[in-house]
Amino acid sequence: MAAASPSRSQIISLFRSLLRTSRQFSDYNIREYSKRRTIDAFRMNKLLSDPSAAAAAFSDGKSQLEVAKRQVLVYSLYAPKVKSVMELN
Repeated sequence: MAAASPSRSQIISLFRSLLRTSRQFSDYNIREYSKRRTIDAFRMNKLLSDPSAAAAAFSDGKSQLEVAKRQVLVYSLYAPKVKSVMELN
């Protein structure tokens, strides 16, 4: 049985959750990489028309969200005490 294609609101919700999670990284480089990777992945999968491919991409995105949430926790335990040069005013 094929998985149902995700709705537009589910996709937007996943996108926002990934961006929200990426903002939680304390390190500037990891935060920006995560944000850039999220945007690039959604742009790449934007034109998927096959429902099974869209469902697979959505499922992969949900698993990436769980990985990112775990990484935020781990990185927060070992966060550097000094801010990046990019974060200084």
